[in-house]
Amino acid sequence: MSVQEGDAAPDFEMPASAGRTVSLAALKGKPFILYFYPKADTPGCTKEACAFQEALPQLGKLGLDVIGVSPDKMKPIEKFAEKYGLKFPLASDETKTVAEKYGTWVEKSMYGRKYMGMERSTFLVGADGKVKKVWRKVSVTGHAADVMKAAQAL
Repeated sequence: MSVQEGDAAPDFEMPASAGRTVSLAALKGKPFILYFYPKADTPGCTKEACAFQEALPQLGKLGLDVIGVSPDKMKPIEKFAEKYGLKFPLASDETKTVAEKYGTWVEKSMYGRKYMGMERSTFLVGADGKVKKVWRKVSVTGHAADVMKAAQAL
């Protein structure tokens, strides 16, 4: 299953950095950005997380929360958040349940070898709980700026 623009955001509840829990229920009536990344503290994921961290003040003015999701356990996620001073919640989707709901746990291939992995994807969800914009196979450079543009148009 793959979430499309206009769909209701699939439900989720996950443990997140700094002892938080993130859930769709808690975000009811608020717009938010849910982004999926493959692994904490790897070069691309670090660059993406830091770009969202830099954009937080502007996103905050728009009333938007940012949540990062990876299949990592909480311990590496906490280390990653502390190392880079990431203030927004980084959630652990160890079971890949949420990733499967959003269609981001996909078959990948590297050097001819096929394996399952997290597709770098971002979902912009409106205050009405509907998915307003979907970015798949995200290229990190300039991505946070693209998301910001779309968020301003909400």
